[in-house]
Amino acid sequence: MKIQNSVAFVTGANRGLGLAYAQALLAAGARKVYAGARDPSTVPSLDGLVPVRLDVNNAADIAAAAAQCGDVDLVINNAGVIGGDSLLGDNGVDALRAVMETNLYGVFAVSRAFAPVLGRNGGGALVNMLSALSWASLPGTGDYSVSKAAAWALTNGLRNELRGQGTQVVAVHAGYIDTDMVKTVEAPKSKPADVAQAVLAGVEAGASEVLADDTARYVKAGFGATPSLYLGSAG
Repeated sequence: MKIQNSVAFVTGANRGLGLAYAQALLAAGARKVYAGARDPSTVPSLDGLVPVRLDVNNAADIAAAAAQCGDVDLVINNAGVIGGDSLLGDNGVDALRAVMETNLYGVFAVSRAFAPVLGRNGGGALVNMLSALSWASLPGTGDYSVSKAAAWALTNGLRNELRGQGTQVVAVHAGYIDTDMVKTVEAPKSKPADVAQAVLAGVEAGASEVLADDTARYVKAGFGATPSLYLGSAG
């Protein structure tokens, strides 16, 4: 998969990491980047950036986007929500369902809709933005970690099913990224542009997994510890 002359679709591309992906794609020579956002008017005006109405929880939006963007050969599932409710709290069940709706089922729905598009265009690549918290859970991240762990398993399943049509499926793991989503979190944070660059380099290298920062690499390495890192705190 080459970024030069590619046509990409990025969900949640109006700000934060999604916008960083869009900017990195254009800087690397992408011919066109569709910017999915619930409100297309919030997408910045950039040459090559095409706003598309997309709520990943809205089946009609997803179907319309896939029909409109039939020239796509790279999809980046970036849109997500943070959660933060206690799993055993009074609102735990509803909170988990809400987070799963976006972080798992939204990714699944977009992937299903665009898989045939990618296949018709030679295979291309599907990138799912996951997290180091796919592999570990911290106090206050229980519902988010559940959703990202499920999305990791989904990504591995999609890789198996899309291999036959030549689609590269990439799982991206990173720690906290300096966006509005975690602006109240006091912890080291990666720059969105750095994460985007690491992911695009991984796509071009044919990677199936990108550990986009030191946090992701530390957590993944902790699988081999005794006890394994995911059995306790990631800190």
